[in-house]
Amino acid sequence: MQTADESGFASVNGINMYYAVYGTGDPVLLIHGGLSNADVWSSQVAALSKTYKVIVADSRGHGRSTRGDQPMSYDLMAADYLALLDRLKIERCALVGWSDGGVIGLDIAINHPERLTRLYVQGAHTDAGAVSSSAFVSWNFATFFARAWRDYIRLSDTPWRFPLLVAELNGMWGREPHWTPEQVASIRVPTEVVAAEHDRSIKLEHTQFMAATIPGAKYVLLSRVDHFALLQDPDGFNRSVLDFLKAGAAQTVDEPTP
Repeated sequence: MQTADESGFASVNGINMYYAVYGTGDPVLLIHGGLSNADVWSSQVAALSKTYKVIVADSRGHGRSTRGDQPMSYDLMAADYLALLDRLKIERCALVGWSDGGVIGLDIAINHPERLTRLYVQGAHTDAGAVSSSAFVSWNFATFFARAWRDYIRLSDTPWRFPLLVAELNGMWGREPHWTPEQVASIRVPTEVVAAEHDRSIKLEHTQFMAATIPGAKYVLLSRVDHFALLQDPDGFNRSVLDFLKAGAAQTVDEPTP
């Protein structure tokens, strides 16, 4: 990860949340997946921070952020990120979410749409039943899990706690999220729903349902990658995100002046 223009810990909702800010321009918040940390976005930060103000953070209990004592939930983690944006005096931003980060983004889009300008989600879902747990025993997931464990030991002040985090997230994944089709259809933030060609963890028909249900959402399929597209093909992932963000900028420019 390149050197941040600003980094530190924000006191939010009973935790110390690590964050870092790179570049200048319209703000873009990147939210990582479960068990991971902000540094997973290194390739995206390098590409996006040339023209955008990029914010990354470690979700509660992940990486350098502390855990707190509240039960783990997507609503709670969404509240953490909103509090971080408040701390950084960012009223609205584009959000790019991968896996759990995408679910957190959807949570914000449903409950606090006024905070988002655009939403890009890859490997996300709106119902716990859309997750195929058989994918978790694949070679790619095993490789990611080993990497996440090494990173946690390296970054966390409580390196012994990783198995507890795994257990907590497994419990959350089994029961959340569970948004109704009506709640999904209530999203009015310009959204891109992204599937990966070989992602076996999120059922493809569910990703297609999300794209069809969110009004005006665009559906994109990334080729030759699976759930970990941002790591497997960072250049392709970055092009997809930049195209989405640039489309939003063009729409803003083309809007008539009141």
